[in-house]
Amino acid sequence: MSLKLDGRKLAKELEDRLQFEIASGLSKAGRPPGLAVIRVGEDPASGVYVSNKEKACARIGVASFGTHLPSTTPLPEVIQKIQALNANEKVDGILVQLPLPAGIDSTSLLMSIDPEKDADGLHTLNLGKLLKGESGPRSCTPAGIMALLSTNGISVEGKRAVVVGRSILVGQPMALMLQSANATVTVAHSKTKDLIDLTRQAELLVVAAGRPQIIGRDHVRSNAVVIDVGIHRLPCVGLEEQPQKPKLCGDVCFNEVASKVAAITPVPGGVGPMTVAMLLVNTVSRWQQHCGLSFNLGDLLP
Repeated sequence: MSLKLDGRKLAKELEDRLQFEIASGLSKAGRPPGLAVIRVGEDPASGVYVSNKEKACARIGVASFGTHLPSTTPLPEVIQKIQALNANEKVDGILVQLPLPAGIDSTSLLMSIDPEKDADGLHTLNLGKLLKGESGPRSCTPAGIMALLSTNGISVEGKRAVVVGRSILVGQPMALMLQSANATVTVAHSKTKDLIDLTRQAELLVVAAGRPQIIGRDHVRSNAVVIDVGIHRLPCVGLEEQPQKPKLCGDVCFNEVASKVAAITPVPGGVGPMTVAMLLVNTVSRWQQHCGLSFNLGDLLP
């Protein structure tokens, strides 16, 4: 029986820790941490994700400064909103919810965020700090994966790791964090030949391909550790008079793979909650530094 890496449980533990840090520093700081999430357009999944982030902020005492703009908003106007948040002393973290509507350049928006308030760790300067091993905000999903591995006693040092997916959001920073932890890392992508031969070599397999159930039992070696970053809604199957909720799946066929590997993340309840938790870690750590408080969260930022 494989170990199920429970992201919900760890995220709750991190929220409790962050809540304590906020309560301890609130008197000296004179204000709570502040997070601004900028959403542009009406992407339904983005709406759910932003709502989850705002609820997490409310649970631990982080002030939300959300901004929801129409999909027709011109790029200069969105940048102007970001610049106003950069200047707002009550805001410690800023995040642009991706994906953006067609015609809005994500690179321009990410570059307009003050690097010290970059809650998602995606500013070019902060990605450069990750590459060089310098401290700074870290990309939330890969950082959450590293915390999940560490908390469950899974060392990556000396391990053969394969990351499927090379996005700037997950794949690239994930590979850098694993390298920094002394894993030997290979990054696979849509042009990779003989993917199955590559993934079967992995002692640690991180799948962020964005394609439902692309990894099955034959793709993994026995006793590997498998991290599934994907989340997809499968079509409902049922009678019209008895509608069913859509089922969720990841990039990995969980039922096929779970019995073969040493540890695996479920979908939902694995990586997703850790992404939100690390967003809060980035925000609270920036608040501590902005307000001259003791910085007690360094162990959570790889």
